[in-house]
Amino acid sequence: MARVNADAWIPEEYGSEVITRVNANSAVEAVAKRYNMGSDTVEVPRMGAVTVDVIPKGTDYVDAEPTLDVVTLRARKFGKTFTIAEEDLDDTLADVVSGYQKEWAVSYARKLDNAAIACTGTENGTTVPFTSLYKAAGSGQKLASAGAVTYTKLSQAFGIYEGGDYANDADTVVIAHPYFKGVFRGIVDNNGQPIFVEGLAGTPTTLFNVPVQFSYGLKLSATATDAPTGTIGAAGTVGNPLLVVGNRQHLLLGVRSGPESLVGEDFRSDEKILKVRARRGFGIARAEAFAILEATS
Repeated sequence: MARVNADAWIPEEYGSEVITRVNANSAVEAVAKRYNMGSDTVEVPRMGAVTVDVIPKGTDYVDAEPTLDVVTLRARKFGKTFTIAEEDLDDTLADVVSGYQKEWAVSYARKLDNAAIACTGTENGTTVPFTSLYKAAGSGQKLASAGAVTYTKLSQAFGIYEGGDYANDADTVVIAHPYFKGVFRGIVDNNGQPIFVEGLAGTPTTLFNVPVQFSYGLKLSATATDAPTGTIGAAGTVGNPLLVVGNRQHLLLGVRSGPESLVGEDFRSDEKILKVRARRGFGIARAEAFAILEATS
């Protein structure tokens, strides 16, 4: 088999195993509103609420004066290098590269979601790439389970979102840590029907008839990580799993480049170096467009 000779970054094509793994493991990549970033910083216009008047015949219209500001998306680089040994070069390079790329895709997906949704730290561009939804949301958007997650608590979380100004059935999504799967399976409504339906043969998985995306990144952590850990405790405790219900149009994902790969020589040896990266920006248009249920003791 011919060796790979790459002098430039090679983007993953739509439908590739890497992209498939990213979308399967990242709720943000799967559901957020995407913006192509032509530079490392992009400003997305955000308009405030507008009222509508009833105008009597012969009366002048009154100008609306909505507040107009922006959400700034700054591209952050999620990357890793892999050293490929000489013994693996000739016969199995393509398989080795593919294996590393797919494993990177899963870790990237989880870390992106953790940074975007569940990181409690203050944005610094490195260990905390973005201001997360959990950090941005006000106390009125957060609900602690205060024990077992129940039908009542889930219904209350939906109620917080549905009672807000940004609820929209067509764009409503649920994203949750897989911890909640076991919880959902044990809950039925007042008619004895399950509230959670796992999708089969291409049909979506739903909670209260709303599509659900699961991500291992949705567990609280102080800094962004692809493997958040910790024991469930009081609200805000590192390790608490999250469920988010909200309007996907208010999750803003800036796409600067990638996922993409580059294979080059390590001139210090006969080995090759594989680089894999994705550059992404993230922001919240309106934190009030979401409700967060946090599993707490």
